[in-house]
Amino acid sequence: MNKETLKTQLKNHVSYLKGEGEKPSFRYANLKYAKLRGAYLYDADLQCASLYSADLQYADLQDADLRSANLWGANLLDAKLRGAYLYGADLRLADLLGVNLQDANLNFADLQDADLRGADLEGADLQGANLGGANLRGASLRGANLQDTIFDGTKF
Repeated sequence: MNKETLKTQLKNHVSYLKGEGEKPSFRYANLKYAKLRGAYLYDADLQCASLYSADLQYADLQDADLRSANLWGANLLDAKLRGAYLYGADLRLADLLGVNLQDANLNFADLQDADLRGADLEGADLQGANLGGANLRGASLRGANLQDTIFDGTKF
């Protein structure tokens, strides 16, 4: 997706949230290395999108559909992902420092070597997720579903 198309889609998304127009789709969008710092993507459809190494610091992705999205190495520092649907997402080496993932669905997500220090995972569903090598120091996992979650080498 080129820069102008992305700008248009982001404007359309905000209009949709105001009740104007239809919901735009970012499904399968190529947003590798995209600069989306502070972007308002509440309830956005980013299913299967490539956000490889994207800058999403401070972005609002609450209730966003990120199923099977590629967020490998993405900067999600202090992003809002409460209630996000991240089933099967690739979050390897992602910077999730201080991120809000309350009530998020992270079933079968790959979070190997991700930085989740101070993250809020309260009530998150991490069934079958891979947290091998991830840094969870200071993270809150209260009420999280950890069934079949992989913790090989995870730092607590």
